[in-house]
Amino acid sequence: METHSQKFKIRLGFFVAGGLAIFVLAIFIIGRQKNLFNPVFKLTTTFYNVSGLQVGNNIRFSGINVGTVDNIVIINDSTVRVDMLVRKEVHQFIKSDCQVAIGSEGIIGDRLLVITQGSTEAPLAKEGQKLISTEPVETDAIMASLEVTAANAEVISEQLADIMSYINTGQGTLGRLIQDTAIAENLNQTIENLKTSSKGLDENMKAVKHNIFLKGYFKKKARDAEKLKEKAEEKKK
Repeated sequence: METHSQKFKIRLGFFVAGGLAIFVLAIFIIGRQKNLFNPVFKLTTTFYNVSGLQVGNNIRFSGINVGTVDNIVIINDSTVRVDMLVRKEVHQFIKSDCQVAIGSEGIIGDRLLVITQGSTEAPLAKEGQKLISTEPVETDAIMASLEVTAANAEVISEQLADIMSYINTGQGTLGRLIQDTAIAENLNQTIENLKTSSKGLDENMKAVKHNIFLKGYFKKKARDAEKLKEKAEEKKK
């Protein structure tokens, strides 16, 4: 009986020790994530709409988690103040003209704050300084815009389908041009006639140039063109 009681006490002791170890480890991990054990400095900003941001969400700078959201307070019907705790070691990179935007951990992840990089000539942000914010784009607004775009694309697709249907059935000028072989042949004949007329015009121009009465005129035009060419070459030199 005594042996059984001792075994029970040993098991109970291991269970309690294991529970305490897990509790301490959890406190350490949570405290590290929430910067409870790191020296921090405080910044603040305001938004019209925090878009689901919560206390404890991460703060990123240059793609690295550097702090957490400490507090969110509604100031009035158009202003929400967000207090930030940022690790002290990052203070040397946070400039007074840095801006704060609301982002997300992936497509459907938690919200977070993103601090953009400031200019090199700007002074460092002071303790408790208010940084300029950039309002987030609401998901509902994006979805509404996509719905309008999809509706417009559907209308355009229907119109294109109607046009192709008219063309395939030979309706309209373009449809008759494609479907009616007689029109196509007439068009080819017209092009051939234009080529023949152009060839005849070239021959007539050559005959005119050799005409004794107009030969002097064309020679003068050739000399003028040669002079202009010479002047252009002299300017290039």
